[in-house]
Amino acid sequence: MAKEPRVDQEECISCNLCIDNVPSVFRLADNGKAECYDPNGSSEDDIEKNAIDVCPVSCIHWKE
Repeated sequence: MAKEPRVDQEECISCNLCIDNVPSVFRLADNGKAECYDPNGSSEDDIEKNAIDVCPVSCIHWKE
């Protein structure tokens, strides 16, 4: 995978949409915010459509 999703935890509101939609990539960190624990857990397209595009505060971005 050329790109990796990254969660800006300062912006994250812990809505859990990314975790609910792509649990193979995202989980809750110890601080209660979402984190990317396995960037290769799903396809870039799945991550884009089901995490990045649906995040209500747009805190998930691609890190290249």
